[in-house]
Amino acid sequence: MVVAGISLEVDKLGSLKAIGVKDSKLLSPHVRTRLVYEIEEIATEVAYVIVHPREIDEIVMHGKKLYKLNYLEAKAMAEVIAKLRPDVAYVDASDVLEDRFERTIRGLVPFSVKIISEHYADKKYPIVSAASILAKVKRDELVEEIKVKYGDFGSGYSSDPKTRRFLIEWSRMHGAYPDFVRKSWKTIKNLNDAL
Repeated sequence: MVVAGISLEVDKLGSLKAIGVKDSKLLSPHVRTRLVYEIEEIATEVAYVIVHPREIDEIVMHGKKLYKLNYLEAKAMAEVIAKLRPDVAYVDASDVLEDRFERTIRGLVPFSVKIISEHYADKKYPIVSAASILAKVKRDELVEEIKVKYGDFGSGYSSDPKTRRFLIEWSRMHGAYPDFVRKSWKTIKNLNDAL
């Protein structure tokens, strides 16, 4: 999992829209990659937190209720906020309760900051859209690095038939999944049930 953030001066917010920043899911990988350089030019600073599969598995499989994946995302966002030290931080709430997600992040940030936690923030706020673009491009770069070692497994998303086929074939050949795969991923459970 990759979480990214950007800081910038308020008067530069319009520049994000001007270069075409919007919800990263609505942009092609090529456009997202092009926008990264423009976002970095506009931003005062960018920050990333990468959460590795083993850490995700540990918290999802052994974490207490309400301290699982949403908590891990909040923790990563808090780390990004701590690196950037903004006055106001806008975040896309992954918890069904936006205010609970905001409180979780606030409790993990070591200084006082106003946090705007909303669902679909990546559609509403260009600064969140820009952070989402950075995160997706970084994730894609990491996936490409993994492909160098393991071969082409597609996008890595559960909706990709190539990814699912790769996982089935790897498991049959090696008796386990590669170490870059989250064992707690629902797709793995579904594949195991199908094998």
